[in-house]
Amino acid sequence: MTAPLEINRIDPPVGIAGGEVAVTYSGAEGVSGELVVMFDEKPAHVIALGRRRALVSIPEIGREGRIDVAVVAGNQRAAADFSIGRRLAGGLHPVTNPAFDPNDGSLYVTRSGSRGEHVPVSIFRIGRGGTVEDFSSEVMNPTSIAFGRTGRMFVTSRLDGTVYRATVDGEMAAFATDLGVATGLAFNQAGDMFVGDRGGVIFRVNEIGEAKPWAQREPSVSAYHLAFGPDEALYVTGPTVSSFDSVTRFDAAGRAHAFYHGLGRPQGLAFDRNGNLYVAASLRGRRGIVRISPDGADAQLIVAALNLVGLAFGPQGQMVLATNDAVYSLPLGIRGTLLD
Repeated sequence: MTAPLEINRIDPPVGIAGGEVAVTYSGAEGVSGELVVMFDEKPAHVIALGRRRALVSIPEIGREGRIDVAVVAGNQRAAADFSIGRRLAGGLHPVTNPAFDPNDGSLYVTRSGSRGEHVPVSIFRIGRGGTVEDFSSEVMNPTSIAFGRTGRMFVTSRLDGTVYRATVDGEMAAFATDLGVATGLAFNQAGDMFVGDRGGVIFRVNEIGEAKPWAQREPSVSAYHLAFGPDEALYVTGPTVSSFDSVTRFDAAGRAHAFYHGLGRPQGLAFDRNGNLYVAASLRGRRGIVRISPDGADAQLIVAALNLVGLAFGPQGQMVLATNDAVYSLPLGIRGTLLD
């Protein structure tokens, strides 16, 4: 007797449109007819198909949350749960993490543009209701956004090596200058600012904007991405020409060691309150969000997505993903650190 069609696993069980998901099933061997994988009744593009496994691309759904993934073969059908993200805004150009305002929960994201390009609006604000508003056009090539301990917003420019301080009205004032190709930006729990020059220097900046070199790292081909962990160490990624890059951990004295090795093109990163690290990267050839355990011993791909540059955790436990042209929301119930 032929076993019924059944979905055994969806890996990963979370994703956004365009992400690649592996669906493993059983019971299809004796079924005649074409096998189709459906996401919320929309057919997925099949990348590879076998008797027990299909690699598919997630179609655009238009809503977020739990949906059904179904495998249909002949007159048989099997379904399983899947969590999908919703696009919040498109036509953007983030190059690292978006950032949530700790004061009101709104989200800030950039249209960075190519080097030296002036765009009409370079920073956008997305309200908690989803409304996209122009925020500022004053910073050329805005790269990283972070909020300090007092709730003020700061933005790096990879064009002029400056960190700008923003007002609530979107006006920008230079705060720290001469920081090379300033990309990554993060604050420690004491309120000190750290800026990554992708040429190989990490600067420490005091409360009046005076910067001093603090640590060295291998130059990046695109950007440094910075985040402080619950252990108060600084974690840094920066894609190189290697396909087997590291997350580097810097202790309080600026001493470095490889926290996790084996990611492809690691970019934006963020911590949850349990100390897990989430990185936009490839793991074993598959792209998305990789979760790394607090001890750096285990890594899993937990979200399927392509062209990711960063992520952030919102006040309602949502994960926001930034691709190179859009931002998406995923209601995963993960709480970020207080400085996210």
